[in-house]
Amino acid sequence: MKLFPAIDLYEGKAVRLYKGDYAQMTVYNNDPAAVARDFAASGATCIHIVDLEGAKSGTTPNFDTVCKIKATSGLFCEIGGGIRSMEVIDKYLTAGIDRVILGTAAVGNIDFVKSAVDKYGDRIAVGADLKDGYVAVKGWVEKTNTSAEEFFSQMQDIGVKTVICTDISKDGAMMGTNLALYRDLSQKFSMQIVASGGVSSLEDVKRLNEMGLYGTIIGKAYYTGAIDLKKAVEVVK
Repeated sequence: MKLFPAIDLYEGKAVRLYKGDYAQMTVYNNDPAAVARDFAASGATCIHIVDLEGAKSGTTPNFDTVCKIKATSGLFCEIGGGIRSMEVIDKYLTAGIDRVILGTAAVGNIDFVKSAVDKYGDRIAVGADLKDGYVAVKGWVEKTNTSAEEFFSQMQDIGVKTVICTDISKDGAMMGTNLALYRDLSQKFSMQIVASGGVSSLEDVKRLNEMGLYGTIIGKAYYTGAIDLKKAVEVVK
C-alpha cells in the first residue's frame, strides 16, 4: 500500500482543516517545501497536495508552492483542489506534477472527466468526498444527490483508474478511519482506492494495508505526532 502524507495549502502555508471547515483551520508550517523534505527523509515516496483556496475558487493560487514541493522533494506528487478545466490540468501536468485529482468537476461534468482520462490516462484521479453516503462538492460545502456507489460506477465505466475517497465525517477528527466503507468499495470496484479521512494511528494504517487497499492519506495525524511516518512506512513495506 502506498502512503500519501498530505500537505493542505492555504496562502502558501501548510494547514489542516477540521471536517473541511475553513473556519477551523490550523497553520502547521509556513514552508510547505520543508514539510515535503521531511516526508522524503522519513522514507515516503508520494505526497498528496490540496490547494484549499483553489477548491473554493477553481483557480491555482498556490501553483508556485506546489511546483516548489515537487522540485524540492523529488517525490511523486498528486494535486487536488479546484481543478475544473483542461487548462488547469495541462498547467499542472506540464509543470511536472505527477497526477491531478478532479473533485467538484467530476460530479457535475462526466464528459470533462472522460476527456481528461482520454488525454492523460492514469495521471487523472478523481476525488470522492462523501457525506452521509453521498458525494459532496465545492470544498465539501454542498451535498449532492449522487450516492457513493453510483459515482464509483460512473467513474469506473469511463476509465478512471484511481479514486481518493474521503469520509468527511472522519476528516481531521482523529477518531479512526471508516474501514467498513473502504472494504465495501474495494470489493465492489476494481479501481485503485485511496483512503482519506480519519487515519489517526498505526493500527489504522496496518488494517488498511491488510485489506489490500492501493493507498492511504495521512494528514492531521502526521502533524500532531499521532503517526510516526517512518514507522508507518515500515508497516506497509
